[in-house]
Amino acid sequence: MVKSMDLNIEDLSKSFEEFQSKMDSFSSILEKFGLDIITKMGQTNLKITQLTDKINGLDKATIDIKSLIPQLSNVIENQKVLEDELDLIKSLLKNMGQISSKKKEVENSVDRDETATSKKELILNQLNGLKENLEVLDDPLAVKPILKQVKEDIFEFTGGHRILHEILQVINRLNSASSLNDLMDEQDTSSKTIKNHLMEKITFWINKLMIKD
Repeated sequence: MVKSMDLNIEDLSKSFEEFQSKMDSFSSILEKFGLDIITKMGQTNLKITQLTDKINGLDKATIDIKSLIPQLSNVIENQKVLEDELDLIKSLLKNMGQISSKKKEVENSVDRDETATSKKELILNQLNGLKENLEVLDDPLAVKPILKQVKEDIFEFTGGHRILHEILQVINRLNSASSLNDLMDEQDTSSKTIKNHLMEKITFWINKLMIKD
C-alpha cells in the first residue's frame, strides 16, 4: 500500500514537472510573441511617422509651387512681350535699307508723294473709325485685327515710330483680355480700362501723325 502511494506521488511529481516545463516553454513563447508584437508596433509607428513627415513635406512643396504660379505667369507674359518687341526691331532693321532708299527718292522728287499722303489719310480714317466704334464694341477680338492693320500701315508710312511700340502693347493686352472693359494693367486696380486707354491713345496717335509728313 505504501509502495503504491509512493508510485502515485512520483507520477504526480513527474507530471507536475512536465506541466511546469510546458508552462515555462509556453511562457517563453508568449514572451517572445509579445516582444515581437512590441517590435512590430514600434517599427509601424516609425514608418507612420516617416510617412506623415513626407506627406507634410509634399503639402509644403505643393503650397510653394502654387505660390510660384503667378510669378511664372508674369515671366511667360513678359517673355511674350519681349519676343514681340524683338520681332518689331528685326522688322525695322530689315527694312532700314528700303526706307533709306525711299527717303532719298522723296528728297529728289519735286512733287509731293501722293501715295504717302493717301497712306496717311487712310491711317487717320482707320483710327477715327476705330475710336467711334469703341463706343459700342466690347470684344477684344474685334479690335485686334484693326490695330494690327493700323500698325502695318504706320510702319510702311513712317518706317519706325514710337506709336508702333504703344500699339503692340495694346495688342498684347488684348490677347489675354476677355472684354474691353478689363483693366489695361491687371496688377493695378487704379489703371484705366482697355477701352478708355485705347481711346486716349488713339487721340494721341492721331495728333502725332498729323504733324508727320
